[in-house]
Amino acid sequence: MPVRSRRLHRYRFHTVWLLNAPPTVVYAVLERAEAYPRWWPQVREVKALDDRSGVARFRSVLPYDLTVVASERVRDPGAGVLEIGMRGDLAGWARWTVVPGAGGTRAVFEQDVEVCKPLLRRFALLGRPVFVANHALMMRSGRRGLAAWLARG
Repeated sequence: MPVRSRRLHRYRFHTVWLLNAPPTVVYAVLERAEAYPRWWPQVREVKALDDRSGVARFRSVLPYDLTVVASERVRDPGAGVLEIGMRGDLAGWARWTVVPGAGGTRAVFEQDVEVCKPLLRRFALLGRPVFVANHALMMRSGRRGLAAWLARG
C-alpha cells in the first residue's frame, strides 16, 4: 500500500478527561469494558470473547457502526495504564493512562488506528474532518457520561 494511502486512513487521537474522583476509582470503571455501554452512549455493545478480549461496537453522530475485536495488551493498575490492540473496522491500539490530577483524576486517552472499513476508506480525503469531529463528539459525550456515572457512586 502506498505511504500516502496509509496516511489518509490513519488517525491518532489524544484526549484528556479531568474527573472528580480518585484515580483508583476511575481506573476500576475504565477496566470494566463490558460496562461502557451503561455510561458511554456511543459504545453500543461490548461482548466478552474470553477474559482478555471482546467485540465492541461503536456509533457516534454519523450513520455508521464500527466494530472491533479488542485484545488486552497492558493492564497495569500501579501505573494506571490500560491498553488494547484492535482489529476489524479499525486496526491499531488504544490506551488509557489514569493519574492523579488537580482535585481528582487526569484520564488520558490515546489512540493510533488505521481505518479498515471500506466505506470510510473510500471517503478518506473528503471525510477526514468530519470523522475527526465525530470522534471528538464521542469523546466529549464519554467524559460527560463517565463523570455522571462516577457522581452516582
